[in-house]
Amino acid sequence: MGRGSSGLHAAPPVPQSAVRQRFDRLMRELAKFGAVGGSGVLVNFLVFNLVRHVTDLQVVRASVIATLVATLTNYIGYRYFTYRDRDKGRRTKELGLFLLFSAVGLVIENGVLYAATYGFGWDSPLQSNVFKFLGIGVATLFRFWSYRTWVFRALPSEKEQAAAASGAESFLEPRRQRPEQRVKQRVG
Repeated sequence: MGRGSSGLHAAPPVPQSAVRQRFDRLMRELAKFGAVGGSGVLVNFLVFNLVRHVTDLQVVRASVIATLVATLTNYIGYRYFTYRDRDKGRRTKELGLFLLFSAVGLVIENGVLYAATYGFGWDSPLQSNVFKFLGIGVATLFRFWSYRTWVFRALPSEKEQAAAASGAESFLEPRRQRPEQRVKQRVG
């Protein structure tokens, strides 16, 4: 040790475990999904209450319009913010799947509101907003799962790409046989 050295060295950074890395990525994804979803909820409620206040549409119809407007704004946020690093090579399929799963989410969200309004008669403005909020919550769980699993698919990691490439090369490469194996093939 040199004179000016105290003998204490910073420990090298400890690499995170694969589980910890996946957990951290999932938390970042959830935060981004929540930010886009939160803005979508605001759009949804603003449009819902505006349509209810300005028109004579029934509650569920007003809610469907609001959900459609929020879905459009959410797609833009998910594609260009939350999942901007995901596969962009299949946009038409991505948009089709997004619309399909969004339609299922729309049915879930507005099904809760429909049941409260027409099944139980809870249709005051406050009750409608509460059950719309509950419907959004249930539908959000479905949307998160479906969007990340089917719509905005993750690109394979560099490690997975390397493994796939080496697997393809070994599959495409002719097998090398030892001389005794070639002899057995000719004889047998």
